[in-house]
Amino acid sequence: QVQLVESGGGLVQAGGSLRLSCAASGRTFSSYAMGWFRQAPGKEREFVAAITWSGDGTSYADFVKGRFTISRDNAKNTVYLQMNNLKPEDTAVYYCAARRFRSSVPDGSRYDYWGQGTQVTVSS
Repeated sequence: QVQLVESGGGLVQAGGSLRLSCAASGRTFSSYAMGWFRQAPGKEREFVAAITWSGDGTSYADFVKGRFTISRDNAKNTVYLQMNNLKPEDTAVYYCAARRFRSSVPDGSRYDYWGQGTQVTVSS
């Protein structure tokens, strides 16, 4: 069992930056692929970024490429999402998720554990 707790969300002006963190419990964190997803009001959840168990492979949604960076520190059981040049359309609740496999995928249905989410609001 893995428990995930996100932090780092908040209110920021367009063009600003935030770094989200996701702290995981459990001794097997380093063997899980991790992902970040988001859900805006009235919209479906969508994939943002993912990272393999070792951190040597990352993938991003097209709308965040060049602006967001996913990383992980297995010694700290934590995955991060650095978000730069934020836009109002990035406003959403951001969730981290863990997958009991080493490879990362953009399909949220293939993740086994989810955090409660952290709100990110970008003002124009």
